[in-house]
Amino acid sequence: MNEDILEGKWKQVKGNVRNWWGKLTDDDLDRIAGRSEKMVGVLQERYGWTKERANEELTTRLAQWDAETKAPTR
Repeated sequence: MNEDILEGKWKQVKGNVRNWWGKLTDDDLDRIAGRSEKMVGVLQERYGWTKERANEELTTRLAQWDAETKAPTR
């Protein structure tokens, strides 16, 4: 998911972000505002991860979320 898509779907994803990463505050979410580079930086701050690890976490979670929201309903 590229940055444009994240920004466009931020309101939908935002609720899940708090569940995925409980250390993020409402202020963090406001600061991130759908920008993946900001999200990576905040994850680094809160969790002490490297930039690479934060990128991996973000990419994995967003891919899972994207797959779940595109899953056909029966």
